[in-house]
Amino acid sequence: MTGAPGELVLAEHRGPVLVLTFNRPAKLNAWTDELEDRYFALLDAAEDDPDVRAVVVTGAGRGFCAGADLQRLQAVGEVSEADRARRRPRDVPRTLRKPLIGAINGVAAGLGMVEALYCDLRFGSPSARFTTAFAQRGLIAEYGISWLLPRLVGHSRAADLLLSSRMVDAEEAFRVGLLDHLVPTGSVVDAAVAYAADLARRCSPASMATIKSQLSIDADGTYADSVARAEGLMLQAFRGSDVVEGVASHLDKRPPAFPSLPVRSSDVPV
Repeated sequence: MTGAPGELVLAEHRGPVLVLTFNRPAKLNAWTDELEDRYFALLDAAEDDPDVRAVVVTGAGRGFCAGADLQRLQAVGEVSEADRARRRPRDVPRTLRKPLIGAINGVAAGLGMVEALYCDLRFGSPSARFTTAFAQRGLIAEYGISWLLPRLVGHSRAADLLLSSRMVDAEEAFRVGLLDHLVPTGSVVDAAVAYAADLARRCSPASMATIKSQLSIDADGTYADSVARAEGLMLQAFRGSDVVEGVASHLDKRPPAFPSLPVRSSDVPV
């Protein structure tokens, strides 16, 4: 049993921050199609919710996500190409315009590790652990991890983690860059929410969305291309109201009042 669809990923609003919790704790939140559908639907709703300025994702119980449900993988050889086709690409979380922050509370393995890497940054508890797992299951480096991982930890370290599938504890994960913040005491979710709430209070949603896009586009470009794109984006920013508000609030020594992002169906450029 996987539980009712609405229970597979829990949603909790904490002010401007939406906390999403993978909720199959008895299975260390192992991934299923139903869990994926629920997670992506909640991200879609958050995308166009003006009251949500950032999203934190975590796991219930002792794990973040133990990867694909192995019970379902047992029959993978019998599945046709049509059966494997998904309605949406698995990297939907990377398309979210708002900050997506991982609160890694336990093991993140295989696809679970990939989902953690799809986040913009990661907080980890002392019990956070990572393993690529793929080589030990007879699989390949799936879902773009062979692109993501070298950019975080370097080529040879990515090769180590992918070829060996060895388990990386929280201390090493923080040292090599899998974790951006290690939370030694207290709740890792609370720490991630506090960070996300600070972004919501102080930073322009439009600026953050544009910066996320720049980071993605510029990852494979040249420095000169990045500078050229930034020049055009800077002119757009100067024509917008957020710059006026950002400067005025700083001079007035008050919190800024930036508008929410326009919905994706809007013609207003971001």
